[in-house]
Amino acid sequence: MRSKAILTCAVTGNLTTPEQTPHLPITPEQIARSAIEAAQAGAAIVHLHVRDPATGRPSMALELYREVMERIRDSGTDVLINLTTGPGGRFVPSREDPRIAAPETTLLPPEKRVEHILALRPDIATLDLNTMWSGSAVVINAPWSIARMAEAIYAAGAIPELEVFDSGDIQLAKQLIKDGVLKDPCLFQICMGIRYGFAADPETLFYARSILPPGSHWAAFGIGRTEFPQLAQALLLGGHVRVGLEDNIYLSKGRLATSNAELVEHAVRIMRDLYVEPMTAAEARAELALVGRP
Repeated sequence: MRSKAILTCAVTGNLTTPEQTPHLPITPEQIARSAIEAAQAGAAIVHLHVRDPATGRPSMALELYREVMERIRDSGTDVLINLTTGPGGRFVPSREDPRIAAPETTLLPPEKRVEHILALRPDIATLDLNTMWSGSAVVINAPWSIARMAEAIYAAGAIPELEVFDSGDIQLAKQLIKDGVLKDPCLFQICMGIRYGFAADPETLFYARSILPPGSHWAAFGIGRTEFPQLAQALLLGGHVRVGLEDNIYLSKGRLATSNAELVEHAVRIMRDLYVEPMTAAEARAELALVGRP
């Protein structure tokens, strides 16, 4: 176990809806304020998506990302900013002809998915390695698309956070490292409890950690009611951790979390009960300084 670990807060996400919880931040001002409060509660990294302020639906608008980042930076907090590149990877096959995309399809060229990374140069950018069924859509991340996105992330001076959902994603990462697309050591985020991916149980997380490339930095998180049990399990295995309204909207059974900060505060209590101190943003920067720099 670590004596200190990085705690990330995933502030709003892509799939959680305002209908599920009235506490989900939607506007740039709300997202930024929620991120700042999470940092004040103990998060060293905030993982950010943006939403259309009028509809609450996911957005990739550069001006929304820019406003959120400027609000966070202007607040004086030194929290590390992790921007998503996940939107733009979902294909919904038409029921009449599965070769044809249904209107819900969001597939974009890889260059479109990283425009905001190149423009805003965050500390970290997610890089999804999964191709899998998710809800009513197929998430598609072709190796050639991943390679082009990785190139842009490195060009922006950001650290790619490799989001892995099953064992094949880790095998793909190893091949991309071998091919020189990804720079070892890498930062992995192990996503637990998503249907058809890694099951949220101790044996599966132990297995996922065991097949990471040697020397990797890694974190893990669980979805829904597995969020806090997986946080504890990741700590016991020596990993970093993540919570947030993107992953889970409940503080306890039947009780909605009123904010990201409340989830972070609960995570910090669990960490300290296990004698693990949450890293400051400065400590997290030092911890990740060698990622992607062999």
